[in-house]
Amino acid sequence: MDFALPESLTDYLAELDAFIAAEIVPLEEADDNIRFFDHRREDARTDWDRGGLPSADWEALLREARRRADAAGHFRYPFPAEYGGRDGSNLSMAVIREHLAAKGLGLHCDLQNEHAVVGNNIGLLLMLEYGSPEQKDEWVEALAAGERFFAFGITEPEHGSDATHMETTAVRDGDTWVINGEKTWNTGIHVAHRDIIFARTSGEAGDARGITAFLVDPQAVGFTVEEYLWTFNMPTDHAHITLRDVRVPHSAIMGEEGRGLQIVQHFFNENRIRQAASSLGAAQYCIDRAVGHANERSPFGKKLSTNQAIQFPLVELHTRAAMLRSLIRETAWKMDTFGPFSASQEVSMCNYQANRLCCDAADQAMQVFGGRGYSRHEPFEHIYRHHRRYRITEGADEIQMRRIAGYLFGFMSAGAPKGVGSPSR
Repeated sequence: MDFALPESLTDYLAELDAFIAAEIVPLEEADDNIRFFDHRREDARTDWDRGGLPSADWEALLREARRRADAAGHFRYPFPAEYGGRDGSNLSMAVIREHLAAKGLGLHCDLQNEHAVVGNNIGLLLMLEYGSPEQKDEWVEALAAGERFFAFGITEPEHGSDATHMETTAVRDGDTWVINGEKTWNTGIHVAHRDIIFARTSGEAGDARGITAFLVDPQAVGFTVEEYLWTFNMPTDHAHITLRDVRVPHSAIMGEEGRGLQIVQHFFNENRIRQAASSLGAAQYCIDRAVGHANERSPFGKKLSTNQAIQFPLVELHTRAAMLRSLIRETAWKMDTFGPFSASQEVSMCNYQANRLCCDAADQAMQVFGGRGYSRHEPFEHIYRHHRRYRITEGADEIQMRRIAGYLFGFMSAGAPKGVGSPSR
């Protein structure tokens, strides 16, 4: 067993760091753009007059960072070479996501809105896997460049973790489908060019089959954004939307009719392992900063770091991070080697443990820094507020543990999660 990272990947990390230093850091520091990362002025990100949406200046800065990253050959890293990428693997993306998050918050990586100079464009990856030839012709290039976006309409007001019980329906009417229902936490809909709406087209509540994914134009008649939901962390782009007799053509189906749950499962598996890596990186940042502060601050005539009450909690966190790093990388490697659903149990293990670790590490960093750690002069409270979200979204801690129990006790097939037809997919 060889645990060394490929030389090509370590060389790429050095290349990426050089790009960030040359292009992204100066952009972050120009024209008072640092206001978006100075958490005492965090409201600079929020347009309170538009329901708490991200401000235009903030999103323009993110677009410019993406443009520079794309021009330098970084933004499309995970995509196939034929689309301008570098054939990035799940393992390489896990390492890169951890690497970026471990640098702390900045224009290079700000997970509040999933921004990073190396794109985590799950919409494109799903389009490449499940899109029809006509859909690929229409969407791939613009998605790859970060010029067009998909939102995901999965969660409903009465149905979150129980996605197969969704009440949104689509009924065929000739060459069109008529969709009725509502979705909540429909993230990014304010800039999305299509919303991937999941609706039941056949079967009964609880059935894995019979859910279909539709590419729906948010400007369609009957598609309404009711409100943007304010959260622990602002700004918000999480919408509650309703669909009232929204008509889409049959060609709007993404993937196979009745097999939309497979797209959901694919999306979750791909995103959960990258999310876990990001949480690990952010946790390591908090740990490292706390250790550095403990070595510098000397109350009562001696360094904080000489006290076991300071040492032991950070030792525990550092040990948990090291163990998670190994599991995350092994899991990503399994996904690359045996398919995206080959390590579903391990993906859930990585996800809930990494998200917990990050919240614990941010909390401990606040404690070590004392009053300053709790204040907005340091980023720990912001990191905590953001990563606390991940313990709920895309599968709450309890759902991840339930999945693991299902695999452990034989109630579920680890190679074929609910709605997935074959372990190879």
